Formats: sequence, structure tokens, C-alpha cells
Amino acid sequence: EEGGEGVELEPEKEFEDNALSADVAGESLSLLCKTGTGLAHAYVRMDLKDKQLTDVAILNCFVHLRYLDISGNRLKDISAVNGLPHLLTIDASKNLLTSAKMEEFQYLQVANFSHNKIASTEGLAHPLLEKLILSFNKISTLVGLKSENLPSLKLLDLHGNQLTSTAGIELAGLQVLYLASNRLSELAGLGMLGQLTTLHLRANRLASCSDFSPSMEALQYLNLRENTVSELSEIKKLSCLPLLRALILAECPVAELDDYRLEVLVALRKLERLDKDEFTEDEMTDAEDVFKQREMAGNEEAEEPED
Repeated sequence: EEGGEGVELEPEKEFEDNALSADVAGESLSLLCKTGTGLAHAYVRMDLKDKQLTDVAILNCFVHLRYLDISGNRLKDISAVNGLPHLLTIDASKNLLTSAKMEEFQYLQVANFSHNKIASTEGLAHPLLEKLILSFNKISTLVGLKSENLPSLKLLDLHGNQLTSTAGIELAGLQVLYLASNRLSELAGLGMLGQLTTLHLRANRLASCSDFSPSMEALQYLNLRENTVSELSEIKKLSCLPLLRALILAECPVAELDDYRLEVLVALRKLERLDKDEFTEDEMTDAEDVFKQREMAGNEEAEEPED
């Protein structure tokens, strides 16, 4: 749960120094592969998960590493990772990091920095990175999330942070975006996400659907569960999304309205699933009938001569 303002924070716990030793590092190696020249072999995977480490400075001696797991430790500094030019994946989740900034990695594809104390998205620039996980941190504003810095990014996970706006997500190739459990009251700049197919916005403070745009032409799945949308007129605004097929509105006030499923389907007749259930043939037929009746009634009103 989100803490209230003015709550006194517990002092940060101090841990005994526990630096990664050569012996432990050696025992954590696996996956023997050819090196870049093809003339020698080296271990390319290192698993250092849950070892209570506070220092991994020795890592820069293992220049052939491609897969690194340093999750579940007590690390505040992982600058030694910058000495690993062949890195493909890094899991640095569940540490004490305040920044995800690293030097540019030419081959990095997956990076997990969840469950840290990161407050900024600045300093992330990796040309092949496809999956970036920053969930459960302390991020309140978004900086540097641009296509020029992360041209290959397909999945971005920012759920469980402190965001009040989506301003700053400028990633034209992004396909999946997780923003649940933030403090969002507006959706700014999402119109440029023309390749986005999946958008998770559960447990925010969204009352309006005005920020969705026809340029979000690939969006198929939208989760608005546990927001404050209360009016069917807001749901009708989602008709601008041409490929929307699945919509989650459970635990929003609008889900308590009479004939909720029928009214949503009348408004969004291409929708295939609402909340957990797909629409039945009968529901689709009823919605089509209601839509046509209202359309005819509207046309008749328009044709009535003025007195």
C-alpha cells in the first residue's frame, strides 16, 4: 500500500561488508562457450543470487560473461558490470541500487532492476535492449526513455512506482507497457506508441479515457481495473482504438452500472472480452440490436421538422 505523507521512514539498515571473492565467483560460473575468436573457451554465465553481497568489484575480471544474475543481494554499486562488454542479460533485482545507469552495452537484451530504490530512468542507452524491468522502485518522473536511446525496446515494466503521469515515454517501437500500481491521473504522450499492443494500468487514479488516441492503432489489450472511471461516456472514447479486443474494468465504479456488459459492448462493438469473460453470441446479438434501435431513434429525431 502507498504510505501517507509525513510518515517517518525507518533508518536504512547497514549491512556488514561482504565482497565477492574469487572463490565464490569461480564456483558460480557455468555454461562453457567459445569466445569471440572461436579459438578459446570461457564460462559465460554467473549466478550470484541471494549471497548477501555488498561488493562485486571483482566482476570486471570476468570479461567473457554474457548472463549475470546478481539479484537478491545488498548492492548499492554495480559499476564493475561496465567491464563486461559481451553482456546479454543482467538481473540486478532486489538490491539497494539508486540508479540503473550503466555505460552503453552493445549486446544487452534483457535488464531487470526491479525491487530497488531507483528514482530516475536517466542514463539507459542500449541499442539492442528489448526488455527493461524497473518495477517496484521510487520513480516519479520519466527521463531519457527515447527511441534514440533504446531503439529496440519492446517491453517496459514500470509498475509499482510513484508516477503521476506517463509523460516521457517516447519509445515508438514499444509493444508491452506495465504501469499498474502507480499514481497516474493522466496519460500524456501515449499517442506516439503506435506499436503498443498491451497496456496495463491497474490500480491508478484514472477517471477519464480522453488521453487515448487513434494513433494507438495496434492496442489490443487494455487493463483499467481499480481505477476511478465511472461514466459510460468515458468508455465510448475507447472506440478510437481500432484493434481493441480485451478490456478490463472490474473494480471501477462504471462496472457497477445496470446492464454494464451490454452497455460496454454497445459502445465498443468490436470488443471480444470484458473483464474475465468473453462475450457470448447472445450478448453480441443483443448489443447489435440495441445499437441499431438507438441509431434509428436518433435518425428519426434528426428528421423531425422544426415547428
